Amino acid sequence: MLPPASFSLFYLAPGALAIFSAVVILLVYGPATSVLHLQWRQSTAGLPGHLEIAAANNVSPAGDEQKLQDLCLPHRRDDPFAHALLPVDFEPGGNYASESYFKKLLMESHFITKDPSEASLFFLPFSIARLRHDQRVNVNGIADFVRGYISRIRQNYPYWDRTGGADHFYVACHSTGRSAMDRAEEVKLNAIQVVCSASYFLSGYVAHKDVCLPQIWPRKGNPPSIRSSRVDQILVPFENPRSKLAFFAGSINSPVREMLLRAWENDSEISVHHGRLPTPYPEALLSSKFCLHVKGFEVNTARIADAIFYGCVPVIIANHYDLPFSDILNWKSFSLVVATLDIPLLREILRGLTLEEYLQMHENLLKVRKHFRWHLNPRLRRLPHGPISGSHPQKDGRNSKQNTKDGGSAAGFLGNSVKIS
Repeated sequence: MLPPASFSLFYLAPGALAIFSAVVILLVYGPATSVLHLQWRQSTAGLPGHLEIAAANNVSPAGDEQKLQDLCLPHRRDDPFAHALLPVDFEPGGNYASESYFKKLLMESHFITKDPSEASLFFLPFSIARLRHDQRVNVNGIADFVRGYISRIRQNYPYWDRTGGADHFYVACHSTGRSAMDRAEEVKLNAIQVVCSASYFLSGYVAHKDVCLPQIWPRKGNPPSIRSSRVDQILVPFENPRSKLAFFAGSINSPVREMLLRAWENDSEISVHHGRLPTPYPEALLSSKFCLHVKGFEVNTARIADAIFYGCVPVIIANHYDLPFSDILNWKSFSLVVATLDIPLLREILRGLTLEEYLQMHENLLKVRKHFRWHLNPRLRRLPHGPISGSHPQKDGRNSKQNTKDGGSAAGFLGNSVKIS
């Protein structure tokens, strides 16, 4: 099924210094937080440019607002594919909500212009998640839909052919988003993919061109009131201590999770569950010092955002994962990265942290927590100077190096310094 003939593009205004504000206004900043930008960086020496998460100093909200244009919705409400092309008119939820939140908040922002001559980038607004459930398209027909969509863009507009699609982008949180480009090779090779399934091991994802979108299952209400304490243990609301060393719950749908289950299924300190949980999921996260994010079908799940929401230090066991905001966040300061082959050493690695190191990581975790929520009313703020303190020195077995067989070094996707408040 091809898209309708009457359609257009969304134009992104340059904003401040030709910045594409994506994960930007949409996700990472609410009240009193910094400005994060997804910025197009033009390379030199004939190399292709790339998108990077960048922090902007001395941003004037009023000044930016004067430069940005009004929202343009080129698709009609009676368009036969309006459900997949227009932003949703409800608050998104579920495992793939990030895709809908991104488009909804972007299109309600001041970063859209009606004038293509002012645009820095062009948004391809089709929703992979919603096309999956359209009986006219379904999973097997998405690639044809995308190919037809790009074909009509080229017929009706000059912008794609100017750059071969290098200044166009789409957003997808379901892994189908990558295979959807199989019949539109130019999209895969040239266009910017903003995706949750960001694995630099797979050919469909091009590091430094494509961008990792955090997968966030929206939780109702405000995060639990958690404080970090310089005592023998972390205290959480109502004097509920984090008594468990580590926690994981999920389907055993990958060799990595099978290895985790074999090593730790019956352990008294590391809780690994693959069936019905004996306690509610939030309680399990609140009562654990570390929460395990373990690769399943894909490198990404919503477990990292869940762990951060509930104040549990994430342990990332997903080789090749190009972590979100890696140009901004120093993941080493609030999480651990463990190679798949080191799963049998997990208790040794976690116990290898000193109390002071753990408390510092937890304190940093609470500082970044607000950046892993979707904000319905985001506001531009100035970026405070100075990084978050607390980056710990490397120790043997911690943030362990992944060998070449399992995907190179874990340090390859860790940032330099935390530059957020």
